[in-house]
Amino acid sequence: METIITSKLTSKSQATIPGKIRKYLGVKPGDSVAFEVGENKKVFIRKATSIDFEFAQALEGTLTEWTSKNDEEAYGDL
Repeated sequence: METIITSKLTSKSQATIPGKIRKYLGVKPGDSVAFEVGENKKVFIRKATSIDFEFAQALEGTLTEWTSKNDEEAYGDL
């Protein structure tokens, strides 16, 4: 049986992770979370691990095509 807990987006498209979910994941302020995108528009959230950070750092150098001033102006508030 699935449990569904909701949260509203703010005007900056941010959402609070509800307390029951934070407790279940074992996350606290300052921790990082990882979002995994699955099939059928399902998104999974979990506590981030060191492997997540290593993967992000490995990709960082390949994403320079989106670091222009124009991109920052167009997408900086996302």
